[in-house]
Amino acid sequence: TLGNYAEEKARNAAAAGNLLANTNDIGAMMDGFLHADGHLGDRLTAALTAALSAGGEAGAVHSAGINIVDKVSWPLADLRCDWSNDCPIAALQHIWEIYKPQMNDYILRALDPAAAPAYGVPGESKEAKQ
Repeated sequence: TLGNYAEEKARNAAAAGNLLANTNDIGAMMDGFLHADGHLGDRLTAALTAALSAGGEAGAVHSAGINIVDKVSWPLADLRCDWSNDCPIAALQHIWEIYKPQMNDYILRALDPAAAPAYGVPGESKEAKQ
């Protein structure tokens, strides 16, 4: 096995990890998720923050990510911090806060590009600007 490992299950939720600083991390992760409000992305980043506060990994934490799928066949959000010497979970939280208010527009752009806000994207047609 890879160091300390643990798992937790709750209704419609599961959490697991290995290389943990302690086996309480996953319980803290689940509590963070279950007690957070808002969008699933808010709850996932709260869970990661709670697990890190409980001890996190046995070594340095350099990366974090969330992948959210719902109602369409592709991820609504696939956000990552692949390497940070600072806190990658804080970086991920920052990225999520920027992306979250635009997420539905990205979905609309994929489903009906003509109806979606353009945000000044190169190649945007003149009709879409009106």
